[in-house]
Amino acid sequence: MRITTAKQISALALGALVALSAPVAAETAQHGDAHKDATRHAHDHGADDIHKGYFSDEQIKARTLSDWAGEWQSVYPLLQHGDLDSVLKHKAEHGAKTFDEYKAYYTAGYATDVESIHFDGNIATFFRNGVPLQGRYESDGFEVLTYDAGNRGVRYIFKKVNGDADAPAFFQFSDHKIAPAAADHFHLYWGNDRAALLKELTNWPTYYPAKLTAKEIVEQMH
Repeated sequence: MRITTAKQISALALGALVALSAPVAAETAQHGDAHKDATRHAHDHGADDIHKGYFSDEQIKARTLSDWAGEWQSVYPLLQHGDLDSVLKHKAEHGAKTFDEYKAYYTAGYATDVESIHFDGNIATFFRNGVPLQGRYESDGFEVLTYDAGNRGVRYIFKKVNGDADAPAFFQFSDHKIAPAAADHFHLYWGNDRAALLKELTNWPTYYPAKLTAKEIVEQMH
């Protein structure tokens, strides 16, 4: 996996890439099992291409926290309670893994003890077992990850400027979008080490709008 910084994108310094050894990114793979055609390229990438991780550097734009405004719920409890079994069965019928293999894959990916997150302006509130942790955050740019399969993803990064001591110093969004747009769901990585978070590819806590029922989330996942 390779990482390209926002500064490198703006300067088109595409040769200055940092190489990292890590597995193929789960955040893109989970939506249809990552593309395996590492040679694919097009100059005019549409929404479907972008969602799958194929886009040009010129298409990547900065984003603000307002793209994720609102209240969000973790889908991990839904997975644990069996609400997502129909989604996994569908994947098993059309994908390369068995139902049990998909269940294990998503259990590792979705696992989190943060059941909900609220974003209001530049304030982020994380709820762990009902206890809030809050901080004020500002944009810290974005990083472009190039995966072993040849596709890419963009992590939008925010850093804490003040707030609760236990609130994460950084969090990074991945929502299959690369320009300003309201998120419909997202994968979130958080912690106190910015660089280490970029290497995290196996655990990607995933959030959908808090107003959605389990049935509505399943419908969106299909």
